[in-house]
Amino acid sequence: MRLGSFRCLATIALCAPALAFAAKARPCVTADQAAQMLNKDVCIAAHIYDVVELPDGTRFLDVCSPQTPDDQCRFTIVSLPEDRGDVGELTKFRDMNVQLRGMVQPMRGRAGMILSHARQFYGGPPKFRPNPLLARGFNADQDRPPVNDPNLRAQGGRRAFMNNKDQEKLPAK
Repeated sequence: MRLGSFRCLATIALCAPALAFAAKARPCVTADQAAQMLNKDVCIAAHIYDVVELPDGTRFLDVCSPQTPDDQCRFTIVSLPEDRGDVGELTKFRDMNVQLRGMVQPMRGRAGMILSHARQFYGGPPKFRPNPLLARGFNADQDRPPVNDPNLRAQGGRRAFMNNKDQEKLPAK
């Protein structure tokens, strides 16, 4: 009995420091507060009043009340057409309170967030998008590496060990 209680206390003592240093979940902020947090990864708690879809497939989650004029609304949530498969149907969120995680970005005079994956509704990260400037000129079907590293190039091109002009004549046999 005494050995069992010692093991229990030892387990608690080993786990206590990990629990003490574990990061607390950050509380979600309102859309008005998020508008002041540009270029930060935040959780937003908002009420979705409407879901608006443009003819090109871009969808907007309206977080401003119908009484708020459009020029007074300072925050928007956008879902791009190419993300429709990963985001899913958004009309089910109409007239609901949601929590959404993502980067707050400046968007045409207001702050906004891009909804690129459904996991953002559950605290997950947005979809990864590679920087097109870094991948410029690279195609996966190419035989060359994606970076221009001089150490990966053949030095001297296709030259042989000696120039053809500098070769010595071998005596005839």
